Amino acid sequence: MSRTALRICPLCEATCGLTLTIEGTKVTGARGDREDVFSKGFICPKGASFGAVDGDPDRLRTPLVRRDGELREATWEEAFDAVATGIRPVVERYGANSVGVVLGNPNVHTMAGALYPAVLIAGLGTRSLFTASTVDQMPKHVSSGLLFGDANAIPVPDLDHTGHLLLIGANPLESNGSLCTAADFPGKLKALKARGGTLTVIDPRRTRTAKLADRHIAIRPGTDALLLAAMTRTLFEEHLVDLGELTPHVEGLDELAEAVADFTPEAVSAACDVDAPVIRALARELAAAPTAAVYGRIGSCTVPHGTLASWLVDVLNILTGNLDRPGGALFPQAATDRTPRPAGPGRGFRLARWHSRVSGHPEAKGELPLSALAEEIDTATAQGEPVRALVAVAANPVLSAPDGDRLDKALGSLDFMVSVDPYLNETSRHADVVLPPPPPSQSPHHDFAFNTLAVRNQVRYSRPAVPLEPGRMAETEILARLTLAATGMHGADPSAVDDLVIGQTLGKAVTEAHSPVHGRDPEELAAQLTGESGPERRLDMMLRLGPYGEGFGARPDGLGLARLLAHPHGIDLGPLRSRLPQPLKTRSGRIELFPRPIADDLPRLREAARQRTDGLVLVGRRHLRSNNSWMHNVPALTGGTNRCTLHIHPEDAERLGVRDGAPVRVKGAGGEVTAPAEVTDGVRRGVVSLPHGWGHDRPGTRLSHAATDPGVNVNQLLDGSLLDPLSGNAVLNGVPVDVAPVAAR
Repeated sequence: MSRTALRICPLCEATCGLTLTIEGTKVTGARGDREDVFSKGFICPKGASFGAVDGDPDRLRTPLVRRDGELREATWEEAFDAVATGIRPVVERYGANSVGVVLGNPNVHTMAGALYPAVLIAGLGTRSLFTASTVDQMPKHVSSGLLFGDANAIPVPDLDHTGHLLLIGANPLESNGSLCTAADFPGKLKALKARGGTLTVIDPRRTRTAKLADRHIAIRPGTDALLLAAMTRTLFEEHLVDLGELTPHVEGLDELAEAVADFTPEAVSAACDVDAPVIRALARELAAAPTAAVYGRIGSCTVPHGTLASWLVDVLNILTGNLDRPGGALFPQAATDRTPRPAGPGRGFRLARWHSRVSGHPEAKGELPLSALAEEIDTATAQGEPVRALVAVAANPVLSAPDGDRLDKALGSLDFMVSVDPYLNETSRHADVVLPPPPPSQSPHHDFAFNTLAVRNQVRYSRPAVPLEPGRMAETEILARLTLAATGMHGADPSAVDDLVIGQTLGKAVTEAHSPVHGRDPEELAAQLTGESGPERRLDMMLRLGPYGEGFGARPDGLGLARLLAHPHGIDLGPLRSRLPQPLKTRSGRIELFPRPIADDLPRLREAARQRTDGLVLVGRRHLRSNNSWMHNVPALTGGTNRCTLHIHPEDAERLGVRDGAPVRVKGAGGEVTAPAEVTDGVRRGVVSLPHGWGHDRPGTRLSHAATDPGVNVNQLLDGSLLDPLSGNAVLNGVPVDVAPVAAR
């Protein structure tokens, strides 16, 4: 007999509500939850394939431990014994930094990934932290930190109310949105146009999003910051700057005007391959719109000037008075955010508090570049011990980081490695211990990260739709036990991790004058928490202390876990609203429009205006039915347009003798790959495109469907030397490549 259960989809950033059909313990169908307060029934192909993802037969069901060189099934006790035996001697002999931690993108899609890695890292005391952020969005964190004093204070476009939306390097019709959590992004863009608004897309590819646009600008890849700087200069030159209500919150306006004076549209036109009058028109239209928002994403982050481009996106929103106003770009307020503190100066944001051991890359937001992981393992220096042990949680850097071949070899040289992963993939195959989490239907779900980026304030929580299978362990317990085993507390009850965090959080909250629990007894507060598990008690605590919370009785009508559970389709907390100056944590307490690190990096951008790449350059692309390297093992999500082909413009194909469907060799600084050509005018001249996340052809994996059509690893074309210097983000777009047909034999 079938039944239904509600679940928030964890397969991309849109966080849509699903209604699952379940036969026994198997998910047999998924449709959109029409009553969900956020997604209102919207679903994409990934969500519709939830059951296939959940029930993939290649998912590991028991831990694996390496014995005599081979990974073999083991008990959970044996697995955590092996973790403790493998990691603690490395820490004790070589120091905390000799243990690296790699966190992959799926961490932010799970409750466990949100609640436990920070405790693990703090417990280890390591500075060798690498995450997917530095092959994705770290420039936005850094620019937000410099502007607003908080690397996580990222304004998002008010999609439901704006009249003019400018997208640069973003393709939300296929990504479903990123650093901008919006269920039914396509519907919101269509609604924008239906109410008479304007959509402008700046992208070297004519994506599905670009096809919907009123204006599509096919910019030369990697020149995003130049175009945005010229738009900024135009606003000053033509006296179009109007801060409006932002005026008392902004400093550095005159310094910024002087700094961008030489970025005229004429000066950058050749480098961007965008006519100067078009650049001026973009600035004028933005300034003239009653409400407008500029939104940049991965295409403008993973370029040589990613932090400058991310900074200029918000500069344009600020100069046109569109930051922090309805219809512009606003700061969301998640239900689990910390208790809002009074407005005023904060500690600010600092870069380069430490550096990587080999190449001296500066830290950003506590992280080192993922591109540097291989050299931190395989290169000896006098600056300290290399990384000798590695903890990888939901990470596959062999495919996601530049030069996977080098990293592949480096991982094989480690003294010890543990991987938390449901698959034996290109990275986890190197582990000495693999700890497999259960499928998503057997896990609870709350979006801690994505609700801080949502285009409408709301809160939702899903308990597991299916009970844990015998022999499975909850992902939250896996990470709690991993933390204990790695930090010298092996064998302690996993609830000790949750109790520690609860005690520390409440202990701090009662000392803060602005907290609703100021002066109260933290033990008495902890005793009031509800929930069936440690993670639920932590969620209850965060909700009670948050901006909408009941404050442990201080605000009786507020949120807590009990109220959230009583609303299975979620609770709508209203549209985004103006919040300044409260989110600002800069030392001045104002928006610091022209911070010193930005000023120091501008000469590099000026030099770029004088350069032009005449050869082919590479960009990535995203498919609606894929999310990085996660989903190529699900038949329903591969095939059709979701193929690993090289997009090339017809004129470039004719010039190079490339035929549609024929194999071509693509060569970059890090190596070469061979892929089928797909001749299309969907990519501009001088640009070729390969999708990210493929390359499932390495031995020792257990990805049976992915191996039948492995594709190639686009990141193997990169040697890892190209980074945005401020953020450490890998340069993945706009890199030179050579393309040639594979000679027939």
